[in-house]
Amino acid sequence: MTFTSDTLAGRVFVVSGAAGGMGAAHARAIVGAGGSVVLGDIDVDGVKRVAEGIGPAATALQLDVTSAEHWHQVAEVAGAQGPVGGLVNNAGIFGSGSVLDTDLDEYRRVQDVNVTGSLLGVRALTPALRESGGGSIVNISSIAGLIGIQDRVAYVTAKWAVRGLTRSAALDLGRWHIRVNSIHPGRIATPFIDGLDSDVLPNQIIREPGQPADITALVLFLLSDASRFSTGSEFVADGGRYVGEYRP
Repeated sequence: MTFTSDTLAGRVFVVSGAAGGMGAAHARAIVGAGGSVVLGDIDVDGVKRVAEGIGPAATALQLDVTSAEHWHQVAEVAGAQGPVGGLVNNAGIFGSGSVLDTDLDEYRRVQDVNVTGSLLGVRALTPALRESGGGSIVNISSIAGLIGIQDRVAYVTAKWAVRGLTRSAALDLGRWHIRVNSIHPGRIATPFIDGLDSDVLPNQIIREPGQPADITALVLFLLSDASRFSTGSEFVADGGRYVGEYRP
């Protein structure tokens, strides 16, 4: 599909974790496709810089995704700007450690940001989406939400939970024409993967790093009416890393 300057015209969208990386890329693309965007991030200065770079169609707000009050404020601002068309639950944090030695405080924090944060976003934006006659929620999970990864129990557990949240929300919200889908990126070249061993793993078929634009294209598709027949579905973009055994 070709996304034009009116693909998302006339609607307002919310993106969490938008101070950089994929979240900022999604926000820019939404405005490029004709929508308005409310950007939220706990990094207030960072998200303001992104919004200023996008222009008047972008509004920046402080958003701690674990705060129901912050989410309520974001929903109010978005609803005041026009019909709300969708939400991208992009905010997330990483966690390392095995089932035997992972720090429990870190474990709980990873669940709180990745899972509870997404749930609160769904709850906060649903009334505005209902008022608009429906819309689309996109939850950014991970390839870690489809497989197990050694020494990453907190992150894997959280991303599997986001996958389950997506399916439950699709069932609960479908009566109001609200679609809910998840995206499962592999390694994408953003600061989020700094410190990992490589951008391209041996089993990856497409022998180049994924880019934020690769995920943004899926986000735009799922926010747009082009995906009207998809809900409760999982969209994988990992360069073919987990298709099967591959010997390059």
